Amino acid sequence: MYSFIHGILCDRKGGDIFTCFGLFHICFMLFIFAVIAIVCVFLAKKSAGVREKTCSAFISVAFGLYIADFFLMPFAYEEIDIEKLPFHICTAMCVMCFLSRHTRFFVKYKTNFALLGFISNLVYLIYPAGVMWHAVHPFTYRVIQTLLFHGIMTAYGFLTVVFDSEGLSFKKCHKDLAVLVGMTLWALLGNLLYTGAAGKYSADFNWFFVTCDPFGIFDKSIAVYIMPFLNIIIFFAVEMLIYLIYNALKRIFLQKKSEE
Repeated sequence: MYSFIHGILCDRKGGDIFTCFGLFHICFMLFIFAVIAIVCVFLAKKSAGVREKTCSAFISVAFGLYIADFFLMPFAYEEIDIEKLPFHICTAMCVMCFLSRHTRFFVKYKTNFALLGFISNLVYLIYPAGVMWHAVHPFTYRVIQTLLFHGIMTAYGFLTVVFDSEGLSFKKCHKDLAVLVGMTLWALLGNLLYTGAAGKYSADFNWFFVTCDPFGIFDKSIAVYIMPFLNIIIFFAVEMLIYLIYNALKRIFLQKKSEE
């Protein structure tokens, strides 16, 4: 049975391979954006209850895909990839977004987790370099699972931010900063604990890019002291930009509504 499932899920080399901004990648992104647009139109005139249930369904599917991946990786890769532990921002936000809808403590950070999850997963969806580096066929488990997970997380984040009853208020943006600091500390802990682990996928994991500069601008010896703070600054700046856009569009919408 193992050999049969492995044959279905394993990486396929040769022939067509997945490339960033190749036909398969572009079509998949268009599909995700179309789904988001269709769901937005559907939810526009629905009640708050329907909106909440729809968003909960999206994060439940994403969380289910993430958990199922740990059971399927041994079939696909012959080992569980340690790097997929929830220390990267995309996977960590999946767990936190799920918890924010099922625990009282984290519910107050629901929108903050969703916003950070939207940004991080959208970036990966647009530029899935981690998949591209493996040079595998587009219709393989590695490609489909990764793009589908990040696509659903992108949709969840967008829908939650757009249809959240409280919206994005600058008065509460300190929560976004708190989430980013917590994420950075969590990633530092993961890198400290797991870097040097033996196995097929052992590496200096550099979760959330807190120990090494992915662009090679800073030397590795000093990057570990710079990147944690730089990540917080960059992500917080992007979030504040989204706050500006969100509130500007909200004012325009309310103004047009009052004029009708």
